[in-house]
Amino acid sequence: MKITLHNCIDYTGRCRDEVVLSDKTDFVAGDMAIADRAVFPTFCDVHVHLREPGFFYKETIASGTLAAARGGYTDVCSMPNLNPVPDSVKHLNEQLDIIRRDARVRVHPYGSLTVREEGQVLSDIEGLAPFVIAFSDDGRGVQDKGMMREAMCRVRETGRILAAHCEDNSLLFGGYIHAGQYAEKNRHAGICSESEWRQVERDLELAAETGCPYHVCHISTKETVSLIRDAKKSGVDVTCETGPHYLVLDDRFLQEDGRFKMNPPLRDRTDREALIEGVVDGTVDMIATDHAPHSAEEKSKGLKGSLMGVVGLETAFPVLYTELVKKGVIPMERLIDMMSIVPRRRFRLPDTEDFCVYDLNEPYVINPDDFLSKGRSSPFTGNTVYGRCELTVCDGNIVYRR
Repeated sequence: MKITLHNCIDYTGRCRDEVVLSDKTDFVAGDMAIADRAVFPTFCDVHVHLREPGFFYKETIASGTLAAARGGYTDVCSMPNLNPVPDSVKHLNEQLDIIRRDARVRVHPYGSLTVREEGQVLSDIEGLAPFVIAFSDDGRGVQDKGMMREAMCRVRETGRILAAHCEDNSLLFGGYIHAGQYAEKNRHAGICSESEWRQVERDLELAAETGCPYHVCHISTKETVSLIRDAKKSGVDVTCETGPHYLVLDDRFLQEDGRFKMNPPLRDRTDREALIEGVVDGTVDMIATDHAPHSAEEKSKGLKGSLMGVVGLETAFPVLYTELVKKGVIPMERLIDMMSIVPRRRFRLPDTEDFCVYDLNEPYVINPDDFLSKGRSSPFTGNTVYGRCELTVCDGNIVYRR
């Protein structure tokens, strides 16, 4: 592939900085010429569900990684709630075989913390460690404190990260959306914020005790932000992620539609404001999509009956650029840092020379019918955004071209 950049501003070739091309500049890749575009280092998502093996009707590694490439991602970390669950090297190899065959971008699998993610017996942590990016029982909180302490001790010895889905089952009470005004008004069973932050509080104490590198998945509450901020000040080795939907939406935006149902749920306006504050002051380290596709039927049963999970790989950058950067909440450099630099640094992924090219000028409407993912359930359907990916280059190869 021949790539030529003319009159480019501060383009190092290693894609460390945002580069905006002037209206007299051409970007040429093979037979493709682009003018007046932005060039970024490609993004890294540490929390995606590629659904294969086991649930290929929801997503495949081929379709999920193509969607990732369209969103400007060249590194994605795949969660372990699969069939079989990657709780042993034998089970992990089924996923690795598909990755080697079908992946369009780099896929870094998680190993599960416990066998079948049931929270009863720890997985083959030492055997899996050389082949996985981190360990998690994502989708389920580890309920037993002693089990989590032992898991942290063993993960610490491998040098990997323990990434936790924090959810105290004893506080759920059958809830499926946030326990706020919308739930009360519309007679929905609510999930209280304490179900998240109480387990975060427990795990931060264990992380301080054990010294395990600890990462909190998809944080959604103001209490969680505060706990993590204080833990960082006290020296705990902790990072966290939040998702685009938690930064842009809250439960005032809910509709009786499965595309607004995810776990954790959209919280209160004050929670969203606290998350944004955490992004601004550095408490929130990175943004991950929690891309979680389901079939159309599984998402067609409203807030109560639909499965939890929304897609996000193809909409993350445009939504965040439109709502946070263009509105002056954070600078572009901070967004790129959270989507590209920090995730790779924290999860010890190598530096790359990958890059993506974005048109930031022309608005368009998000339409799931255009998605390359099999999943179509997005809370941002119908939103007008800026930022359309034109080209993604991974390891010197074009993996997406509009």
